[in-house]
Amino acid sequence: MRFDHPISYVDKAVPNEALFSILIPSWNNLEMLKLCIKSIQKNSSFTHQIIIHVNDGSDGTLEWLKTQEFSYSLSAENVGVCYAMNAMASLARTEYLLYINDDMYVCPLWDKVLYAQIQQVGHKLFYYSATMIEPTFSRNPCAIAPHDFGHSTVDFKESDLLQFAKSVRKNDWYGASWPPSVVHREVWDQVGGFSVEFSPGFGSDPDFSMKLWNIGVRDFRGLGKSLVYHFQSKSTGRVVKNDGRHDFAKKWGITIRFFYRKVLCFGVAVDGRELKFSKGFSYYLAKWKAQRITRK
Repeated sequence: MRFDHPISYVDKAVPNEALFSILIPSWNNLEMLKLCIKSIQKNSSFTHQIIIHVNDGSDGTLEWLKTQEFSYSLSAENVGVCYAMNAMASLARTEYLLYINDDMYVCPLWDKVLYAQIQQVGHKLFYYSATMIEPTFSRNPCAIAPHDFGHSTVDFKESDLLQFAKSVRKNDWYGASWPPSVVHREVWDQVGGFSVEFSPGFGSDPDFSMKLWNIGVRDFRGLGKSLVYHFQSKSTGRVVKNDGRHDFAKKWGITIRFFYRKVLCFGVAVDGRELKFSKGFSYYLAKWKAQRITRK
């Protein structure tokens, strides 16, 4: 699939026995992108296909990629995560698409844990995430925070992070809905990838999860032993944001908060419960709130 936005493609050879197609959108963030890729190459248990979308690339990203073995898509301007993800997916050659931001560093065993869970579940209707370690507390119950190992490539304490990752413990949790996240290629194709009406991308994560829900996915799980360090918004902090809260409410008739908290139970330790879309009081309250949001 190709898109209306002026995006070009460079399709390079895929490594033998690649397991995941790792999709990394990047916008003039070269040093962080290099660190992300370095961590994948250094700390992965399996070989993967790495694909980058280059937004602009005038900071040297494009020239650097020309010397590397990775496939990439390219836009002259920042087209946002939705167009970038769909562009990169068209270059993917494996069964599994894994979305990761360029401001993330993967820790040892991250992919082994994810793939073990995929093998264990034995079907394609899943959406799994790694667990983020973050330097500051962001009210995200799914993250391990605050544990500050640096805010940039300059002050990054890599050895300290790797030592910490060996000992930290977190249960698997419900509510996987953001990167690093992995989905089966057939499921991606069935829902049509990311919805470009959410460009540049705010609200696209819960929208993608809602689309997965609508085709029968009920296994939204974060894996506590699959760890990544997140430098926190080094990728998205510069973006002019769309109103994802409004866009989600207009499209689905409920609030993101309701979907995350009451349906996906995000941050709750996995305990064998069945995720349900219950239409009780909180559902109708969420519909009322969604109507208020869309009127503004």
